[in-house]
Amino acid sequence: MGGLVALALALGVVAWLAGWRLGADSAVYRAGALTFLHGDPVYTDLRLGTLPDWVSLPFTYPPAAVLLFLPLAALPPGLVWGVLLAGSVLALAVVVRTLLGTGPDRPAGALLLPGLTLAALLLEPVWKTLFLGQINLVLMALIVVDVLVLSVRGSRWGGVLVGVASAVKLTPLIFVPHLVFTGRWREAVRAVGTFAGLQALMFLLMPGDAARYWTQYALDPDRVGAVHWIFNQSLSGLVNRASQVAPWSPLAALAAGIVLAVPAVWLVVRLHRRGDAAGALLVTACYALLLSPVSWSHHWVWCVPLAVLLLVRGRHALAAAVTVLFLSAIIMWVPNGGDAEFRWGPVAFALGNSYVLGATAALLALAAREWRRGRQLV
Repeated sequence: MGGLVALALALGVVAWLAGWRLGADSAVYRAGALTFLHGDPVYTDLRLGTLPDWVSLPFTYPPAAVLLFLPLAALPPGLVWGVLLAGSVLALAVVVRTLLGTGPDRPAGALLLPGLTLAALLLEPVWKTLFLGQINLVLMALIVVDVLVLSVRGSRWGGVLVGVASAVKLTPLIFVPHLVFTGRWREAVRAVGTFAGLQALMFLLMPGDAARYWTQYALDPDRVGAVHWIFNQSLSGLVNRASQVAPWSPLAALAAGIVLAVPAVWLVVRLHRRGDAAGALLVTACYALLLSPVSWSHHWVWCVPLAVLLLVRGRHALAAAVTVLFLSAIIMWVPNGGDAEFRWGPVAFALGNSYVLGATAALLALAAREWRRGRQLV
C-alpha cells in the first residue's frame, strides 16, 4: 500500500509542476487557513491572493476546521491537492482494511487490499472526492477507525476521532447518537467534548467569524450551492427537485427523515446487539446521507465500506449491485443544471435520484428482513 500512496503523491507533484487545475476544495481549505492567520474574516472574504483565479468558492466549514487545515497553509498552492490525494488514498486503504477484518471469513491474499483500494478509485463518489481535493475519505477513515476499532477495544481515545471529524464537517455529529444507541456513553461524551472544546477554542481565536458561522451560515444550506441540483443526493435534494423548490420542501424532507429514523435506529440497535458493529455503523452512515440537507454525490464515499462488507460476507450479488450503481455514475448522465431537474419525466427522476432511492429502499428492505427474522425466532 505504501507504493500506491507514494504514487498518488508523485501524481500530485506532477500536477503541481504542470499547473493542472485540480483540487478546488483543497484550495479553499488552504485559503481559509491563510485568511485566519492574517486575521481577516474567513466566511465573508477569503484573503485576496490565497485562492487560484479559477476558484470562486466560499469557506463553508465550521470554525474549528480552520484550525485543522493550518498545516496546509505551509504548502505551495498547487501541492495541497497532491498531499490531500495521498492522504485520501491512505485513508481509503485504512477503511478497506478495517472492513476486510469484519467478516466471518476474512479474505486472504497479499494483493486483495491494494486491489480493492484501486477498484474503489473508480467509483464516482471516490474519484470525484479526489478530483475536487475534498476531505471526505479522511473523515470517513476517522469515523471507521473510531467506531470499529478504538471504541470496540474500549480505548480511552474512543469517540475523540468522531469529535474531530464533526469539527471539520457537521454531518459526522450523527455518530454521537450512534454511540449512545449502541451503549457507548463514554465514547459519546468524549466525542461531544472534543467537538465542543475545538469550537470553544475558535470562539477565543476568531470570535467574530465563529459567531457569524453559528448564527448565520450553519443554518443556510444554500450557501454551499443549489439544493435542488442533481448532485445533492439527499432527501432534501429529492423533495426540492420534485416540488420545484417549494417553500414547504425543507419541512417535507425533515418529516421523511423523521419517519425513516424509526427503522434506522431500530436496525442500529438490533445489529449492534447481534455483534454486527460494522453493519450498524453503515446504517447510521446511510441515514446521515439521506437526512443531511446537502449530501453531494462525493459525500457518498460510504459506498466503499458497504461494498467491502457485502463482499466479505459472501453477498456477492449485492456487492456487485452497489459497485455498478456507483461505478456507472448514472446521475452524471441525466440532464441537470438550471431548471433541468424540474422537467424530468419518471425515468429521469428515478435515475437522477438513484442514490437516494437506492439507499432508502435498502434501509427499508433490511428493516423488513430483520423484522421477519425476529418474528420467526419468537
